[in-house]
Amino acid sequence: MSEPLRIGVLGAARISGSSLIGPARATGHRVVAVAARDRARAEAYAAEHGVERVAGSYAELIADPEVEVVYNPLANGLHGPWNLAALAAGKHVLSEKPSASNAEEAAEVREAAAKAGTVFMEAFHYLFHPVTRRLHEVLASGEIGELRHVEAMVAIQAPADTDPRWSLPLAGGAVMDLGCYSLHALRMLAPWAGGAPRLVSARGGQRAGAPGVDEWLDADLAFPGGATGSARCHMAYDGLEMSCRIIGSRGEVLAPNFVLPHRDDRVVVRTGDGERTERLGTRSSYTYQLEAFADRVRGGAPLPLDADDAVTTMTLIDAAYRAAGFEPRPRVS
Repeated sequence: MSEPLRIGVLGAARISGSSLIGPARATGHRVVAVAARDRARAEAYAAEHGVERVAGSYAELIADPEVEVVYNPLANGLHGPWNLAALAAGKHVLSEKPSASNAEEAAEVREAAAKAGTVFMEAFHYLFHPVTRRLHEVLASGEIGELRHVEAMVAIQAPADTDPRWSLPLAGGAVMDLGCYSLHALRMLAPWAGGAPRLVSARGGQRAGAPGVDEWLDADLAFPGGATGSARCHMAYDGLEMSCRIIGSRGEVLAPNFVLPHRDDRVVVRTGDGERTERLGTRSSYTYQLEAFADRVRGGAPLPLDADDAVTTMTLIDAAYRAAGFEPRPRVS
């Protein structure tokens, strides 16, 4: 293996245990520092996860010469500002999605990444797992015929009312947390659909007690080749659903959980010849992602995600919000 990455983590978010700490341990990379708003939280986090040291602030972590990669899993509204700060400091950045609060801010992140000359990637980890790769392979093979329609649904039970995902000032909402996966999954089918999809219409519902924050949103899209798409999300659902169903002229392929494939690694193919279920392995999608990111940083290997892709996704998110009667998320003031 090449030299381990030296990673600094912004915040003491619970998600980091599975999204970064575990994968770093599995792949031999070092988590050299963590910073949180509350130093005691950062110290507890470092002790629990074996992080080498605690930085006194986010800015101190970004300025640390030993930190070469900054991982940003902060609340959505803090992605843009701290991605910009990390890039300005010449760091590589792995940012949780979405990379910014809106397309304008995402474009600033893209400009900063180009200026820095470092690696910037939005953490759409699902794309690196064999489950999603297999969906694309089945479609590309022609087994299910020409692409006709795709349905992606990402839904969870409601977080607590105090959760930052319900905060408009912190760029919360169902599309920001969940629908970005649905929209991104549809965008990734462009090679088999005559090009990128365009938004046709969208509908959404506001969270009670949280003006301007979407509890759910359904977007309809159309591809240049004639196929259609449905990208749905719901952040107060009666269960968990994270499915992607691709329908062709001769059959269909389904991933019951494309977002968290380590929980359900099935890909189900149905054609006139019958139905079969393939299992693609429960190794974490986050581990595949960190490997790909490290290969880019250390060896220049290509990545399917970059700052341009992040801007395109945020532009589509903003359009979906407007079409459903919401405003794009504000930047943190």
